[in-house]
Amino acid sequence: MHKIASFKVGDTATRNNIISDELVRRFAEISGDVNPVHLDEEYASKTIFKKRIAHGMLLSSFISATLANQMPGEGTIYLKQGLSFKKPAYIGDTITTMLEIISIDTERNSMSISTICKNQNGEVLVSGEAVVMVSA
Repeated sequence: MHKIASFKVGDTATRNNIISDELVRRFAEISGDVNPVHLDEEYASKTIFKKRIAHGMLLSSFISATLANQMPGEGTIYLKQGLSFKKPAYIGDTITTMLEIISIDTERNSMSISTICKNQNGEVLVSGEAVVMVSA
């Protein structure tokens, strides 16, 4: 029996992460995205955000971690990810990543998953859909 058979449409997974100054700085170093809106409080105070924001792709990496570590889990291979960035995440925010299986293709051993990141106030910051291949 393939691992994909253990899942059904509607299955969910969640994961929480806190946006810290250190995390944003480490992501900037790893990604090379050193936009001052992420790193410089004075610069950010003059933008529409009024303070530093986290990288949108940092939040999307939380989606990747939830897929890899929770659902579908070990051996998951990303095939596709669509993202829509709705609102910024700020230093100190708690981000809840929520996944929900929306379709399963047993012939291709893949599934489509709704991907959402919300802040501690329940506001949707990032939404999208992933397509992943599930390990056998």
